Amino acid sequence: MGVLTLNAEETSTLPPEKLFKLFVLHFDTLLPKVLPQVVKNVELISGDGGPGSIKKFNFVEGADWKYIKHRVDALDKENKIYNYTAIEGEGDANIPTIDHVSYESKVVGTPDGGSKSTVVIKFYPKPGAEIKEEQVKGGLEKEKGIFKALEAYALANPNAV
Repeated sequence: MGVLTLNAEETSTLPPEKLFKLFVLHFDTLLPKVLPQVVKNVELISGDGGPGSIKKFNFVEGADWKYIKHRVDALDKENKIYNYTAIEGEGDANIPTIDHVSYESKVVGTPDGGSKSTVVIKFYPKPGAEIKEEQVKGGLEKEKGIFKALEAYALANPNAV
């Protein structure tokens, strides 16, 4: 009955500065534009987008989620670090044993001029509950799909980010 920790890694031909802009600095405006069939909009509920801010991701009708709220925990543009916690959500994909999920992400350059994004994802259970990896695998696959969709958009529209 402890925290379930998973590691994810994606590589890209995009340089680290561009990948960080794509997935952190411009994510809120690009996500509904690139995936309008899934994401309706992203609202800044409180704060200025930096640490302590709360963002609400609203999904289209028929999606797995109605909404998910994120709290920004850390934003370090120089070192390309972005940490946030999914603190609330409503939808069919909701796993009742999960209290919250934290994401610790970092983008680094690769020798070929591209970049690598690493994410440590921690699933925190509700008191007395247990989270199994099988319960969250579908969500991780969807996150990989979002990564690929945004990367493809940036490659097709080099001046967009």
